[in-house]
Amino acid sequence: MSALPVPSPCNSVCRIDPASGWCMGCARSLDEIAAWSRMGDEGKRVVWAQLPARREALRQRGLLVLTGKVRA
Repeated sequence: MSALPVPSPCNSVCRIDPASGWCMGCARSLDEIAAWSRMGDEGKRVVWAQLPARREALRQRGLLVLTGKVRA
């Protein structure tokens, strides 16, 4: 049995914070967003592991934009 693919954290906000370089919706960098479809599951898990801290940093600055699609 194979593992389920790692889902994208995209929530269709797609606005980059110039100070951090992270999307204000999913908290990924432009490089991570661009590479996501080519990235292996292990690389995706590494990105996912960084998102909670990034989201908290964006939230503290009043920049995190959440929608119903956020999964973490």
